[in-house]
Amino acid sequence: MKNKIFKISSLLIVLMGTLSIISCSKSDTTASTNDNITYKAAYVINGTGNSISVIDLTTNEVKRTISLTDIGYPHHIAISPDKSKISIGVPGMDLSGGHSGIMAGMSGQFLVLNSQTGEMMKSQNLPAMCHNAIYSPDGTEIWAAQMEDAGKVLVYNASTYVLKNTINVGMMPLEVSFSSDGMMAFVCNSADNSVTAINVSDKSVMATIPVGVSPVGAWQGGDNKMYVDNEDGQSISIINVGTMTVGETVALGFMPGMAMRQNDVKELWVTDPTNGKVHWWTWSVSMNMYMVGGEVIVGAGAHAIAFNGMTAYVTNQTAGTVSVVDVNSHAVIKTITVGAKPNGIVLKL
Repeated sequence: MKNKIFKISSLLIVLMGTLSIISCSKSDTTASTNDNITYKAAYVINGTGNSISVIDLTTNEVKRTISLTDIGYPHHIAISPDKSKISIGVPGMDLSGGHSGIMAGMSGQFLVLNSQTGEMMKSQNLPAMCHNAIYSPDGTEIWAAQMEDAGKVLVYNASTYVLKNTINVGMMPLEVSFSSDGMMAFVCNSADNSVTAINVSDKSVMATIPVGVSPVGAWQGGDNKMYVDNEDGQSISIINVGTMTVGETVALGFMPGMAMRQNDVKELWVTDPTNGKVHWWTWSVSMNMYMVGGEVIVGAGAHAIAFNGMTAYVTNQTAGTVSVVDVNSHAVIKTITVGAKPNGIVLKL
């Protein structure tokens, strides 16, 4: 069982975050028209800063900060297919140190903001904590897992925010993600060491796939595979979407923060929060497996990765920065200061 007893100090922090979720969430709505985000941008969620740092991808400078008030610990962020809205999962507690202290019985929340103005469009309370809230591939739904022992995924209408479906999955589900063809959703059940595959159209459970210990997210690879970061197992399970089976397991030797595949060069990148690094592997056609490539020193608490072509953006939670990494040279070309505990990142291209 993943749930563990917190120290009193940690529990007080959690309770404070829970109380903040009860009140109505807001974002800054006073920005002028000149502050509208009409450019290519990276949106970085600052977990304990309760804000979004907006980075102009042309200059790699923070151009705007959107404050999020009356919430506790925003975590991961997603963008609608038409790029008009962003959605944010709010678990109500700090997950930067890992997910072993998740407490059942806490409420959660997701937010929806206008991606251009930063205006709050919806604050939706949830029965339990959520790791993320993500738009369906057609943009008509928002999916959010409920982090409970009797895990479930809630599917909301993205226009009316009415609950449409409740899907039973495994114990303590965390990240929800979609296959590159948009046909299947994948949910990591952290306490079951499994991933649930769901038919997006009819919401039926298609398979429960055993993976490593404490899976957090199944990340879309663009190669008809999903890359699962197993936090306590210190490994990456690679799921073949066509067969819904694990075809390869990459041993890491460290606790992963996130795994992302750069499709142009066929490299697997994995963040190493403990050591402030990104490790990368190259695909070997002759060996039919990933081979160790190298590592890049980024910042303390390295967490999320987002690719803009041959440029990678890595959030560093402990350092409070974003590292800009050149994919070809595997070198940091810039370090951008953002807010406190940056975790989730999404790009508007």
